[in-house]
Amino acid sequence: MSGVAVSGGLGLAGLGISALEPAAAGAVEGGPDSMGAMGSGAPMTGATAAPDLDPGGIAKFAVPMPLAPVLAPYAVSGTTSYYRMTMKEVAAAVLPGMPATTVRTYNGQFPGPLIRARSGQRVVVEQTNALGQPVSVHLHGAHVPESSDGGPMDLIMPGGKKTYTYPNQQSHANLWFHDHAHHQESEHVYRGLSGYYLLTDDTEQQLPLPSGQYDVSIALREARFDQAGQFVYAMDDWANRNVVLANGKPWPYFQVAARKYRLRIFNQSNGRFFDLKLSDGSEFTIIGGDGGLLAAPCQATVVRLSPGERADIVVDFSRYPVGSQVVLENGMPPGPVEHVGKVMRFDVTRTATDGSSVPSTLRTLPALPPATVSRSFTLSMDEDGRPDAGAYINGLTYDHDRIDTDIAYGDTEVWTVTNTNKLAPHNFHIHLVMFRVLERNGQPVTEGFETGLKDTVSILAGETVKIQATFTGYRGTYLYHCHLFDHASMGMMANFRVS
Repeated sequence: MSGVAVSGGLGLAGLGISALEPAAAGAVEGGPDSMGAMGSGAPMTGATAAPDLDPGGIAKFAVPMPLAPVLAPYAVSGTTSYYRMTMKEVAAAVLPGMPATTVRTYNGQFPGPLIRARSGQRVVVEQTNALGQPVSVHLHGAHVPESSDGGPMDLIMPGGKKTYTYPNQQSHANLWFHDHAHHQESEHVYRGLSGYYLLTDDTEQQLPLPSGQYDVSIALREARFDQAGQFVYAMDDWANRNVVLANGKPWPYFQVAARKYRLRIFNQSNGRFFDLKLSDGSEFTIIGGDGGLLAAPCQATVVRLSPGERADIVVDFSRYPVGSQVVLENGMPPGPVEHVGKVMRFDVTRTATDGSSVPSTLRTLPALPPATVSRSFTLSMDEDGRPDAGAYINGLTYDHDRIDTDIAYGDTEVWTVTNTNKLAPHNFHIHLVMFRVLERNGQPVTEGFETGLKDTVSILAGETVKIQATFTGYRGTYLYHCHLFDHASMGMMANFRVS
């Protein structure tokens, strides 16, 4: 399976999930089992006894989608831009007509701030922790030294500060930053602790793609609320997180002109996969993903994003008359389709000139060098409902002091990664490097969304992917893990050392 589909969303069988109990009324047929769609039965940390807010009581397409606030540097010196951020809780207007929701943020902003960076220009960020828990800031997809990678035990304690240096010695990419404190990252990110980091370069800038106000970043996440409008957090609880937020608002609308838009879509959810499609079934153009542009654009009607993945697409709204409305839908269960099946709505409100275009060639991807090492990894988690469920890579849970994989600096390696679960979907994220997806389930990946540079790849139950990466630039200890945050918190994470 590539990352592109040409028809509607899949049932649970396509997600590697089977129903053990009848679906609830209004749920997608073949809905999640009693252990939750990821089947762990993990401790319900932070659960509340108060009744949930019914998602059906939240008006859809009633509030505008905000844009991510662009963070300005406080200083620029030579080839370095300097930023400051403070992690803190604030009350944010999330649900229309409801009390403000307490969220965890960078600089009090929900959705999180956006940093615009350029290849070859350093970014230095001073992070201050004004939360009551330890944090660690990871720039997802970045090629950085170990000291600025934001490892799970490289913590900023409450009241403390840390300066992260991002050399940006890599090509353009759709990056994002989020908490990575072990056993805390799941709840921190769920409650809002994430932001955007767009890295550009001359290759991207020279293309006539939609730009400026027509280049829009959209972060998707799933949520569950109590009747006071507050987040309800419980580990491995994605089957109950049936409110979809786009840039921090539930099912918002976004006004567009009748012209082409570049939409950079970030799946910043803890556990929900999205099969994104337009409600009229029309095609859009996929131009890139995690690690920037594809070599050539491709047409699709559906694109799948697992947690942590990004899709860079162009939608031409000129095909719709002014006054039209088109919904961005999700075809991936579990959950009531009337809720999780909708993401946001685009309202075509005006005309506009459009000098943009999508060239038939976007970039030249780096050649794949010969591989020197091959390795195999298995991803698994307990699916029998035990209260102390664990999640494993090669049968082991994460140990900060254990080096699981030693890699020689400069080596190119091929990793075969298999999800051995019968129910639970996973994905796989490697720090430090971008990789290429060579095969999915034994079939070469030669076209579509997964042909570009990747840092996260979806692996449904029973699936196997083969990926290739070259480990260069920095020596040190880094992570590979499942990017369903709850699974990482449960132990599906390991260390590799480049030396």
